[in-house]
Amino acid sequence: MSPRRSDSVRSIAAIEALVCRDVGRKTQELIAASAGGLGAAAESLASATAVGLITGFFVPRGDVAAPETDGPVGAALLAAALAACGVPARIAVDTPCAGAVRAAVEAAGGGVAVDAVGVDDRAGIVRLAEAWRGAAVTHAVAIERCGRSGDGRPRNMRGVDVSPWTAPLDDLFLPAGLIARTVPNGAEIACVTSCDHLVVAGVSNWGAYGLMAALAVLRADWSGTIAKFLTAERDLAVTRAVVDKAGAVDGVTALSEATVDGFGPEVHGALIDELGRIAWGQAAD
Repeated sequence: MSPRRSDSVRSIAAIEALVCRDVGRKTQELIAASAGGLGAAAESLASATAVGLITGFFVPRGDVAAPETDGPVGAALLAAALAACGVPARIAVDTPCAGAVRAAVEAAGGGVAVDAVGVDDRAGIVRLAEAWRGAAVTHAVAIERCGRSGDGRPRNMRGVDVSPWTAPLDDLFLPAGLIARTVPNGAEIACVTSCDHLVVAGVSNWGAYGLMAALAVLRADWSGTIAKFLTAERDLAVTRAVVDKAGAVDGVTALSEATVDGFGPEVHGALIDELGRIAWGQAAD
């Protein structure tokens, strides 16, 4: 292994360790089982010529009915960074979360198509799949997206059936056993839709940011462009946009505030700064 390759491997391992950590949701065994997934995903994305992303997770809880902040923010920043690097990117979302995704894309800098589909519009999903094929999408990336569980219904982390707000967008694309055994409500929520590379991030947006940092390590020609998108300031601006413009809420607290999974900007910002130090040797500007 060349010294440069060795340095890249070490950097990506450090990136994965930073973003793929249990933040109190009993995911450590799943993280261990999927070790190396972020690096493998980044290696694959580094050769992408067109990318389709899928995101949007609706929160129906008591008086709250809104898209959550985790997912659209990371998906929009990753998509915008890829587009700025010359890789066309588009995001698929169902209509209950479409406003949040559009607000996120606008705040992230635009340049990314948003493909919105109605929850019950099966014909629309077929058309979307055809559109993705027509756009020659080579890679599909799901970020904080609820797929089918073992009984065919999408379920949130509490085991609640969220099919009234969730289109089967996984048609555009992990074995359930480990999730069922180790994650709270795992038997009900484990997704049966497979993927090539699983990234078990503590927060889904972190997974997107980890991919961005890893791509900056792997693709020197993309590094400077990605650095413009992977900043604490961008993360907070896009999070505020989905809350203020689209009524998004924190998926853990169900509060309409610029937090993600119960963590405020001081947590997310510090993580992004550390990703910058790993990827560029200093905080990204």
